[in-house]
This record gives sequence, C-alpha cells and structure tokens, in this order.
Amino acid sequence: MTAIKALIKAQSEMGKAVKNSSNPHFKSKYADLSSVVDATIDAFTNNGFAVLQPCNTDELGNFVETVLLHESGDTFNSKVYLSLSKQDMQGLGSAITYARRYGLLGMAGIAPEDDDGNASIPAKKNSFKEGMDLAWLDAIKDSLPNNSSPSTLATAVAKQLCVDFSNYKTVKGLEGAWSKRKAEIERLKHHSDLEDQNLYDTVVDAFENKHNELTERKVA
Repeated sequence: MTAIKALIKAQSEMGKAVKNSSNPHFKSKYADLSSVVDATIDAFTNNGFAVLQPCNTDELGNFVETVLLHESGDTFNSKVYLSLSKQDMQGLGSAITYARRYGLLGMAGIAPEDDDGNASIPAKKNSFKEGMDLAWLDAIKDSLPNNSSPSTLATAVAKQLCVDFSNYKTVKGLEGAWSKRKAEIERLKHHSDLEDQNLYDTVVDAFENKHNELTERKVA
C-alpha cells in the first residue's frame, strides 16, 4: 500500500513530456527520451522510487524492462520487446531507446504533448478509410476475421506498411512508397481511436531504419 500511494502521488506530480524533437523526413515532432526522463524523474525520486531500465532476454525475445524500485522494497515493472529492422548496433541502439521511452511513459502514465495551443483543439474524427487506397485496404481486411474492430484493422495496416517498407531495395523506391501510402500513414497518426497505440511511431521507425540502411549501403 505504501508504494501504491507513493506511485499515485508521483504520477500526480509529473510534468508533461514535451514533443521537443523533430522528425526531418515527415515534419512531425515527438518527445525524445530526455524529455520523458525530465518529465518523470523528479516526481519518482521525490516519492522514494529508483528507476531502472535493464535489457534482458526471455523465451519471447529481447526486451527492455522498466522497473520502479520503491524504498519500501516493493517494485513495479513492465517489458517492451525489441523489434529490429536493421541488424546492427545502430538498429539495436534505436530499438533500446524507443523501448526505454515507451516503457517509461507507460509506467508514468503520461503521454507526449505539444508545447503549444494545438492540444486544446479537438481532433477531427474521420473514418479510418477516408482517403485510403481501398483496394490495398480491402486486401488487408480479407486477411482478418469478419467484423474486425477499427483498432484491429489499424494494427494490421501498420504491420503491412512495415513489411512493405522492408522490401524496398533503393532509397528512391522507399521514399516513393511513403508518398504513395501517405493517406494510410496519416490516418494512423490522427485517427481518434488510436492515440495510445503508437502505431504511427512504429511505421515511422520502420521507414527510418530502412532509409538509413539503404543510405549507408549506397555510401559504402
């Protein structure tokens, strides 16, 4: 009970994880790891928590574990499993940073916020299919059970986008794929039912990792 009360108090004292970093490819902003740490660490330590984020492996794969160790001896923990689209140290480092960021956000119970007035403007609620390539979307829907939820469909769309990006052999082709699927990608970002699923960030990371891989290969 002591640790739970301390966690409730810590969460009530959290700042906001400001979207302080820019994604140059897509003109979007996100809260990087340092922003998430800045928003949470003082509240955790002031309420008796140490924050640990070790890497480990179990039967399901490699993961980053976020551990809140309270001075009472109680702990809270969560795991974010690593998915590498680029099998080298750069890809590993990016995946670990991503896992640390979202593991800490989840344990803190906060979400990234814009550092301006846009957050107060209600989001326009659009059909998930609006503006999409319906033939491409129907092919994905055919692989799902009948009457699948919008969330299930969105997850399948994100997975297919990641697979599609991984198959390109040139930077030009990859960038063309991004442009071709812009409506699908933007729907993952803005659809009101998907705010907490991080599907957009997953697709962006898949694109960026493949883009970096192809660029480095071209330079080499």
